[in-house]
Amino acid sequence: MIKRFFKGFDYKLIGIVLLLAAVSCVALYSACNGYEPGNDFSKQLIWVGIGFALMIITSMIPYTLYQKFWIPMYIVSILLLVGVLFTNPINGASSWYNLQFMSLQPSELAKICVIIAIAAVITKINDRDSNGINKIKNLLFIAVLVLIPVVLIVLQPDYGTAMAFITFTVIMLFISNIDKKYILIGLGLVIVALPILYFFVLPQHAVDRIDVYFDPTIDPLGKGYNILQSKLAIGSGGLTGMGVGEGNQTQLGYLYPKTTDFIFAVIAEEMGFIISAGVILLFCGLLLRCVYISKTAKDNFSSQVAIGIMGMFLFYVLENIGMTMGLLPITGVPLPFMSYGGSNMMCNMIVIGILINIAKNREKIVLLG
Repeated sequence: MIKRFFKGFDYKLIGIVLLLAAVSCVALYSACNGYEPGNDFSKQLIWVGIGFALMIITSMIPYTLYQKFWIPMYIVSILLLVGVLFTNPINGASSWYNLQFMSLQPSELAKICVIIAIAAVITKINDRDSNGINKIKNLLFIAVLVLIPVVLIVLQPDYGTAMAFITFTVIMLFISNIDKKYILIGLGLVIVALPILYFFVLPQHAVDRIDVYFDPTIDPLGKGYNILQSKLAIGSGGLTGMGVGEGNQTQLGYLYPKTTDFIFAVIAEEMGFIISAGVILLFCGLLLRCVYISKTAKDNFSSQVAIGIMGMFLFYVLENIGMTMGLLPITGVPLPFMSYGGSNMMCNMIVIGILINIAKNREKIVLLG
């Protein structure tokens, strides 16, 4: 029974996730100055355990059930996103439900539900008409499906998570044989929209973040402070790091928030280039496993789900590591499996469980090993 259950498990995928979580725990242990009941490190150990249990549970749920029940899943996620707007703001954002024992971020659940919804809709469209994805009415339907949660998340406000939705949607459409003219039109609209958003739509704090991205020194003790400290921490790490618990920016409190947004800077400062480069390679391995599972999936729906999950991880990895290095604007998005956070850890482990279930039912072919 147990042998049958673990047959077909993607152990490479699980190994990558466990290694990332292990490095995260070491970095959080240092950032929190050891174990204390109630600190971020002790709570992260609990979230990793709960997340691993959720991964096992979701790996047992046939992925076909998600395709069957995507509509109620989507509706529930939208209702949760609407409801959270009426909660008390935390750090200026109405993004969490306070459940006493934890803060639940509904946008994390929404990511999973929207990926499943898009995959189900694209699959249904392509099953009816091989060129159906290029019909305007179908593209508009998918756009509405995505824009509803995106608008609700922007209202929280949480621009980083909203961008994640757009990223995985574009990638899912790209592999669904969409006509390239639509991609060019989309890029053109983005180019036109960016200056309009900057000058007339975005709130001042978002504009300030963009300005600081181009030149952090315009406000070195204010809005540019975090990115300057992050770059200093990464640059101070050298090849092998300053040692766990020995990083200047980390231990002296200059790096903030060091357990969430800037956890990669902690790793680079205290563990050095070798370990931080290894973390990036692990993420590359994670993305490749997602692509492999998508390419060897048994049907179009599961292939779309896998590539959507890849798109989600791709955005978070590029944006988080990019912003800590000053290559991208700061949006406050977490680094998967590494940043402290219960909702994010559980979401990531759940999608890994979904990937495992897809992999267990994949076609018997080998493309990438």
